[in-house]
Amino acid sequence: MTDMMLETKPETLIAEMGARARAAAGELAQMTTQAKAKALRSAAQALRDAEADILAANDKDMAEGEAKGLTGALLDRLKLDSKRFAGMIDGVEAIAGLPDPVGQVIDRSERPNGLQLSRVRVPIGVIGIIYESRPNVTADAGALCVMAGNAAILRGGSEAKYSNRAILKALRAGLEASGAPADAVQLVPTQDRAAVGAMLTADGVIDLIVPRGGKSLVARVQSDARVPVLAHLDGICHTYIDGNADPETAKALAVNAKMRRTGICGATETLLIDKAFADAKPILAALADAGCELRGESDVQALDSHVLPVSDEDWDTEYLDSILSVKLVDGVEGGMAHIARHSSGHTDAIVTEDAETAERFLNTVDSAIVMWNASTQFADGGEFGLGAEIGISTGRLHARGPVALEGLTTYKWQVRGSGQARP
Repeated sequence: MTDMMLETKPETLIAEMGARARAAAGELAQMTTQAKAKALRSAAQALRDAEADILAANDKDMAEGEAKGLTGALLDRLKLDSKRFAGMIDGVEAIAGLPDPVGQVIDRSERPNGLQLSRVRVPIGVIGIIYESRPNVTADAGALCVMAGNAAILRGGSEAKYSNRAILKALRAGLEASGAPADAVQLVPTQDRAAVGAMLTADGVIDLIVPRGGKSLVARVQSDARVPVLAHLDGICHTYIDGNADPETAKALAVNAKMRRTGICGATETLLIDKAFADAKPILAALADAGCELRGESDVQALDSHVLPVSDEDWDTEYLDSILSVKLVDGVEGGMAHIARHSSGHTDAIVTEDAETAERFLNTVDSAIVMWNASTQFADGGEFGLGAEIGISTGRLHARGPVALEGLTTYKWQVRGSGQARP
């Protein structure tokens, strides 16, 4: 593959890839759970065997990224070290061991006339995934689509092109070695943005588009797509510390939610503290000691000399960096009001020992994931027991929260009769 735009027009390229993907999806739909699991284990072994080549490709991407001045957050998302590589392979193997949703009967009923109705899970078909930075998405998304019986057309970002190509090469080799169709996972062989446009307008070729990336990418996909979109929006996540929170628990969760990994979408970007909370100073000090830049209004600045002034834009910013906005609020109602105005609907958490307050928060906050006494960094398909995830959907239709195997299926009605004719 090359970085040059192929001589084929983008629309023709995507149509050709789509035709191969459709044929592969047809094969996958007929494969047993055991056969799909075997294919993924073969793919995992192929990835393991290609570790040196994949990490070398990632080193090349990292060097180019540093030369281009990519931010620390983007470089963190881009980097594959031995630990992350092992985690990526573990994710593929974990998907192979998950319950297969395809063929699952959602419900059954019988009509008075004797017709027997069933709703049965089936693959969606061909899924286009447009993503940035993280090369592990190539393996995660490919494996999830295969296990759910779908073919995937992947379009990764230019910053990870060498890593993505090396991962895809191994993934396809592993699938093919097991007897599964290699075209079940394809990577668009060009970084030309026109190919993205061709994917977004490929109605009838691609059945679902999943964007994973920054706000500008998702906005473009939602604006231009003629194909259904499963949106993964930015993660403007909040942690609210209630007046009845345990101080040590609150401090530990605030630091972890922000600083464990600042470049992931589940990182807390705004810390809300109840004015009735006993003492916020140790929490702010712990965050500052961990290397976090704090921004707040005058009442927060009065608590810690490290706090810088906050702007209106900060409340709506996904930093993906060691920066945190902090606000003092009037109880849980004040916290929920702020979240309603500024949350992206991704993940929001409450820290409290008051179960009644916690339940009010859990039931009122309208986000895909709402947590009680847990770090927002747990907003992850693997942590939810779903294996890898294809993204965290912040919409309200089809699938919401971490989207894994079940979210990559739809259903059809099966009707069994015994000769009934409608009067």
